[in-house]
Amino acid sequence: MSTSFAAIAGGAGGVLAVLAVVIGFVWFCMMQRKNLNKNSDTGSSDPSTVVELKRGGASSSAAPPLSGPHGARQFTMEELEQATKHFDESTLIGYGSFGLVYTGFLGDGTVVAIKRRTGVPRQELIEEVAYLSGIQHRNLVTLLGYCQESGYQMLVFEHVPNGSMCNHLYDTGNDLTTKLEFRKRISIALGAAKGLCHLHSQRSPIVHGNFKTANVLVDGSFNAKVADAGVSRLLQRVEDAGPSRMTSVNVFQDPEVGHTRIFSEMSDVYSFGVFLLELLTGREALHIDSFGSNESILQWVETHLDSNDCVDCRLIGSFTSEGMKDFIRLTLRCMSFPGKRRPKMEMVVSELDQIQEKEINLTVMGESIETFKLGSELFTSK
Repeated sequence: MSTSFAAIAGGAGGVLAVLAVVIGFVWFCMMQRKNLNKNSDTGSSDPSTVVELKRGGASSSAAPPLSGPHGARQFTMEELEQATKHFDESTLIGYGSFGLVYTGFLGDGTVVAIKRRTGVPRQELIEEVAYLSGIQHRNLVTLLGYCQESGYQMLVFEHVPNGSMCNHLYDTGNDLTTKLEFRKRISIALGAAKGLCHLHSQRSPIVHGNFKTANVLVDGSFNAKVADAGVSRLLQRVEDAGPSRMTSVNVFQDPEVGHTRIFSEMSDVYSFGVFLLELLTGREALHIDSFGSNESILQWVETHLDSNDCVDCRLIGSFTSEGMKDFIRLTLRCMSFPGKRRPKMEMVVSELDQIQEKEINLTVMGESIETFKLGSELFTSK
């Protein structure tokens, strides 16, 4: 009797144990379904989608969230509006390939330059920002972060206080131009060359693609910083997200690029050569007559060397004949045709460094020059 009772009790216990497992499983499924329904308003069980929608970063509930970059900051529209007084015209400082450029003050006191254009949120922009923000050098303008809200795409850069070299180089009556003696111009050229060289030295070389005098900025000590590094490549990836770039005449563009729009390290070198020419003449290359081919450049330089008006008159008395001769020779080499004859940026840096050192040594020794007539000697001597 006792044996039968034990067997019955044991069997009942087993049934109760199984029943408890079944009840627990049903309860678990009900709770999971309840939790899933909490997110059903967004059409997704991923809470990050809700965040993206609140930021205006997704066009529909079915759109996947955009992943943010590592090392770059994602700014909000609210803080950028506060920084620029809601993008007031008084904060507008220019226009570039990425659109309007504003200056702003962040909440922590940091001064920034904000480039803004219309466009929907794009993962490609975030990926490029993540990559480019990691390319840092003392002669490159640092990309701090981005914002994609309210129908705009924005890039946030460090602010460089003395602005573009255009403001200091072209003869516009600006008193700051008096600071640009020959040695200062060599120093600025050297800094810009180092910035380009750093881009080209990456494991996957970065071609600037839009190097020009306007993209050479100078800080309070007139140290050069190259702006818009990598922006051309970014635009190629997101071009359909906004208005196309301007197609106006660009004398800095390598004629060999032509209609292919394929830029290379050597096309950057050509653009750098035009920059050197502007440093030499103090004039915009766009206003140089017959500018646009290798032959016309050589003819223009030869003619103006003979007539003694190739060199910016503001440089008279601040350079040596040897230093100027080397500078002009390097300028022409950077603009050589075909492009394979041009020096790499690493070599350009080395030669500018030598020109600077030689110029400093000769100037200290007291050599200077008031007139400059090399003529055809420049093209025959080695």
